[in-house]
Amino acid sequence: VDPGLAGTRVAVFAGAGGLAEAGCFPAARCLPLPDGMSFVEAAGFQIAYGTSHVALSHKARLAPGETLLVTGAAGGVGLTAVEIGKAMGATVIACARGADRLEVARAAGADHLVDSDQGDLRAAVLALGGADVVYDPVGGPLFAAAMRACNPDGRLLPIGFASGEVPQIKANHLLVKNLSVIGLYWGGYLSFRPEILTDSLATLFRWHAEGRLHPHVSHVLPLERAAEGLELLRRRKATGKVVIAME
Repeated sequence: VDPGLAGTRVAVFAGAGGLAEAGCFPAARCLPLPDGMSFVEAAGFQIAYGTSHVALSHKARLAPGETLLVTGAAGGVGLTAVEIGKAMGATVIACARGADRLEVARAAGADHLVDSDQGDLRAAVLALGGADVVYDPVGGPLFAAAMRACNPDGRLLPIGFASGEVPQIKANHLLVKNLSVIGLYWGGYLSFRPEILTDSLATLFRWHAEGRLHPHVSHVLPLERAAEGLELLRRRKATGKVVIAME
């Protein structure tokens, strides 16, 4: 490593060991941060925004004018998908639980709001013209409803399973409507096509510098309250990211 780089502000995708005051990681994983990005913003930026951008751009090929449905739209990755979808020129339907969480999604750029605790997601989305792309970090019944709300040739991205239920997908349903279900493990690209992540992050940093992305952090807690931060996630009391700060 060039000694002249000592003191450079960086973020790292650690994989494990992030909740520590110090760590030792490969230099190749260290990503220099733009001057205008704070450490609090950077703490949740790389993986959350990176996952959504690679999913929507590289995987689903989301096009301007298409309709994007985001479930869990006020959560750590869902909220970034709302922002990125808008930045890519899509009409965004945000699905989340309760008025407060939906307001967070609206502030991030969502065009339409659907409360997952009220009514029929499929009917609500179809009434808005259907979805061309579905970004789903929730799984369970919401995924099934979202799939039924897809337009022909729709693409579905199962990003995670916050509901605790991994959906079982019937292949005949995919066939009838020409649907595609596309898997994504963001970190997996490090081992076989790291340039996908590098190019994506370069785009995201540029968008951040241009003021097009505004990372949302609902809680900043000191290291000794890390367990409290995890509990906020378990109880779905956080929106966007929870950041543990090293004082």
